[in-house]
Amino acid sequence: MLLEGLHLPLTTPFYPDGRLNLHKLEQNVASYSKTPVAGLAVLSTHGEPTMLSDEETRQVLQVAIKAASAEKVMLAGVSRDSVLQTFTLTNYAASLSYDAALIAPPSFLQTGDGAKRTRELLTYFQSVADQSALPIVLNATMSLPIEVIIELASHPRVIALLDSVATPERVAHLKRATASIKHDVTVTSIFSAVTSRMLAQREAATMLSADMLMGDGAALALALSPPAPNALKTRTKAVGFQILAGTTTTMLDALLAGAVGVMPAFAASAPQACYEVLAAWKDGDRGLAEEKQERLQSAAKYLEEDLGVAAIKFGCDLNGYFGGLPRLPLLPLSGEDRTRIESLMHSLRN
Repeated sequence: MLLEGLHLPLTTPFYPDGRLNLHKLEQNVASYSKTPVAGLAVLSTHGEPTMLSDEETRQVLQVAIKAASAEKVMLAGVSRDSVLQTFTLTNYAASLSYDAALIAPPSFLQTGDGAKRTRELLTYFQSVADQSALPIVLNATMSLPIEVIIELASHPRVIALLDSVATPERVAHLKRATASIKHDVTVTSIFSAVTSRMLAQREAATMLSADMLMGDGAALALALSPPAPNALKTRTKAVGFQILAGTTTTMLDALLAGAVGVMPAFAASAPQACYEVLAAWKDGDRGLAEEKQERLQSAAKYLEEDLGVAAIKFGCDLNGYFGGLPRLPLLPLSGEDRTRIESLMHSLRN
């Protein structure tokens, strides 16, 4: 799966009493699908995944992919502490036609070091990847050592890394260490990603039904007619181990160092503003990319790094997407924080 571009990590909407608000999730996904983002990540770190039961997780995965346009790459955040639970949810996501699974380390391996922890991290990810029906994107933080990432990158089902650190030095190191790794991915004639739903739609459009085959000559001629001019045409592209930058304030530096895309939490609040950084970078206009990035810095740092989920959700509310409140025990913002966010995002409003 090609992961170039901006991937937007969805928030998870709740009613004030804490119940899932699936209707607002559906509306958000439909709205985000009209933006230029390359993909959507369901239940990534800022989607409050640990707050949901397995049944709620299945409901969110199901609603989100039904509301998304077929051209958007869909990543399923399905991490659980056990290998069994994780690959069970991964395979459920595959049955819904997700394109990749976003997997973070188990909670009890988030801290610490030593040979035993390294072996347990490798065992967890390798065991999940061995049994997964989807390619795996590692959701890495400082808790995932770089030597573990490099070893996991050699697994044929591990295709990418979402890195919240993503310093230029770290990205360059990972690029050098994984330079020999290649994956063949299906892309369009203009080298954009082809999702599993796009392939399914093409297959459905080209299948001949029994009724057509048994019908009159006109129906059969229609069934055998050449594909429409806008029919999906695909080709194969070789890509390396793909790196996505997970923090807004460092995403341009990561792109310049070799990352192929970004997935900053702030994109849920300001998708267009985040996309403009990436678009300028793709056009080779570094000066404009730096200008666009600088425009984001203060707001992104305060929402994404200083305050977290509650602030990202409030930023969504300011820009026409439903954010609402986080699920307890996460606390809502203070009035002072809300006022400051409104000021910081004044120039980033849709």
